[in-house]
Amino acid sequence: MKLFFFFALLVFFLYFSSSTARGPIHSSLPSGFRNGSRISFSDSVRRQLFQDKQSKLSDDRAKGYMTNSDLEEAVKEFGRRCSNISRIYSIGKSVHGVPLWVIEISDKPGEKEPEPAFKFVGNVHGDEPVGRELLLRLANWICDNYIKDSLARLIVENIHLHILPSMNPDGYFLRRRGNANNIDLNRDFPDQFFPVNNDINARQPETRAVMNWLREMQFAASASLHGGALVANYPWDGTEDKRRNYYACPDDDTFRFMASIYSHSHHNMSLSKEFPGGITNGALWYPIYGGMQDWNYIHAGCFELTLEISDNKWPNANEIPTLWEYNKMSLLNLAASLVKTGIHGRIFSSDSGMPLPGSVMIKGINYTVKAGKGFADYHRLLAPGERYEVVATMPGYKPKTTRISLDEAAMTLDFILDPEVTTKGSLRSINDCKCESNCGLEFFWRVHSQVYFILIVVSVFLCFLLKRRMKINILNHRQLPKRSVQV
Repeated sequence: MKLFFFFALLVFFLYFSSSTARGPIHSSLPSGFRNGSRISFSDSVRRQLFQDKQSKLSDDRAKGYMTNSDLEEAVKEFGRRCSNISRIYSIGKSVHGVPLWVIEISDKPGEKEPEPAFKFVGNVHGDEPVGRELLLRLANWICDNYIKDSLARLIVENIHLHILPSMNPDGYFLRRRGNANNIDLNRDFPDQFFPVNNDINARQPETRAVMNWLREMQFAASASLHGGALVANYPWDGTEDKRRNYYACPDDDTFRFMASIYSHSHHNMSLSKEFPGGITNGALWYPIYGGMQDWNYIHAGCFELTLEISDNKWPNANEIPTLWEYNKMSLLNLAASLVKTGIHGRIFSSDSGMPLPGSVMIKGINYTVKAGKGFADYHRLLAPGERYEVVATMPGYKPKTTRISLDEAAMTLDFILDPEVTTKGSLRSINDCKCESNCGLEFFWRVHSQVYFILIVVSVFLCFLLKRRMKINILNHRQLPKRSVQV
């Protein structure tokens, strides 16, 4: 009997342990003109032919700035010098075949972690080059100081920071706003109000590269760097009626908070007389359509700001050190705010303990933040000093709601969701399965294998008891004394 209770306890344990840019151009709708012609040269030949024209296109403005070749070498040199906290990769090429290099900074670069990702994008407009210079300085400053500076260390250890110094190297080379096809890249993204840029074949290669980048990688927040004004711009950038007025997105309070972090960390941005507090709603400033900022928020779950970091679009190179000092703390504080504020956590299944790639919503805010597929981690930026009702959901599971009071510091908030109960009373558990070709097999094995295992163990145990009982009966029969027969 003791042996039976031991096996029953073992089965019980096994079962339950396994289940638990804007730029200063005031324009409305972008023109429908797209130069779709292609040159039949290879990328390397096309790039060389393009660079051979440099002597004709150079002017005094570029003196002291990095050329595209200088920038490429600086990025690669950074990768060699700071290889312990970085990796270098390209998200694509420009019209003329110039690689769009990205620097990733993290204590585990290239690895998947339950940490948020932040990106900086510079030089969206070719004639606004300050951003590409400052972003290289930012990367090098973090590398030089992350051991001794707490803010730099916070970024390296808790964030995957991605830096694209130049989105428009061809435009920079040509000293003009648009790319090699003379298309404004900050008007080339799909728009929420008007059907512009919906033809994927007409979209510029630089735009496609950024869009594919965000499909492959989940960014929680972002900022693009521009020139020609001094202000932190936030969504929405356009309006439904094309009129210039304040047009708030669902997360208006959060975006104002993010923009204020940059503005108030800046040397003098918050002192602006044109823009109160140094921040502005894009549509209130002037409406644009096809912008990268709104597309990030709508389609990629990424909270992006458009940062105008210098009144002069192309200042003298000797002003770059001063501009770096003016913007350094703003860049650092904005990136660090990703983990210093908001709510962060993971979503799990109560029956299996597996991570669930669910979603998180805030009641009263019409916006959904999706958890990561691998670790089911979410990172929800929110304005501090408010009370929020947070709802976690996952198909096949009961939603769970909790009320929080968010202070200045970030909050960790995990969710454990219970499977839904079907009409027959059985539990329905989906976990990380999207019901594709192998979904049924995965669901079948994950849920029912535990039951089959228990049945097998019980059957073996019963066979063991039966066999043992038979042996005892045989032995008892052999040991019985012979009876005498009396007549």
